[in-house]
Amino acid sequence: MTGAAAISPSSRGSGGLARALLVIVAAAFLMLFLVLPLCTVFLEALRKGVGAYVSALNEPDSWAAILLTLLTACVCVPLNMVFGIVVAWAVAKHEFRGKALLVSLIDLPFSVSPVVAGLSYMLVVGAQGWIGPWLMAHDLKIAFALPGIVLVTAFVTLPLVARELIPLMEAQGSEEEEAAIVLGARGWQTFFHVTLPNIRWGLLYGVILCNARAMGEFGAVSVISGHIRGLTNTLPLQVEILYNEYQIQAGFAVASLLALLALVTLAIKTMVQWRHAHALARQDDADAVAADGRAPRLPVLYAPARR
Repeated sequence: MTGAAAISPSSRGSGGLARALLVIVAAAFLMLFLVLPLCTVFLEALRKGVGAYVSALNEPDSWAAILLTLLTACVCVPLNMVFGIVVAWAVAKHEFRGKALLVSLIDLPFSVSPVVAGLSYMLVVGAQGWIGPWLMAHDLKIAFALPGIVLVTAFVTLPLVARELIPLMEAQGSEEEEAAIVLGARGWQTFFHVTLPNIRWGLLYGVILCNARAMGEFGAVSVISGHIRGLTNTLPLQVEILYNEYQIQAGFAVASLLALLALVTLAIKTMVQWRHAHALARQDDADAVAADGRAPRLPVLYAPARR
């Protein structure tokens, strides 16, 4: 009797019941802790009608918070993208002394509270900080200004891109880059034609996470921003101020904008995962063709000039 035949109908039935219970528990958990609060945000935001919702978002302070949040994300995400690629390349492709220490430092923002990070920056660039008096003497504003917000947001989001790329590049190895160099490709050609296509999905996924974290950061920004209305309040800080002033509907309206950005981020993340799965399936098909003895198509990295 085979193993499949040895499984009794009662065992299959109990397995199906266990799966159904797990699905129900997971769905109930998501409804209670994710879907219900999210629906509450939108319901409270629209409780007084669309007109009141639009008026709350049209406030000058709310617009200033929206623009500051977008500007901070537009600065921090490219910085962390470049940093993540460089660090992942160094860690995954090279061996050097202090490599373990570098990886530990990359993970430091994960273990430090954002509030502690903001306070640390205040102790450095604040008016009573280590270099605060020198900055004030040269009329350079870091704390309670955009540069300070960008600094702490970049610190909090620093590991996200690098941590997506390091295991991916380690798994891929260096064989393809070495082959490209042997074929005559230069360093930048190797990077743009070999390395970047291989890591594009992981890079895009890390950028999406970094952008979402940058727009939703509260703790570190709250410490270093100074809560100056219309100048240093990002969207999370604007939500807190409106709620503390009992402008409940306006606070939920601004919060719904953050929730909408989160949903858009989730949709983009899902699309990226779907595209990645299809790309892997196409690669598997190409590998199957190569295994049948037919030569796969390779990208042209270097071609001699025609006479």
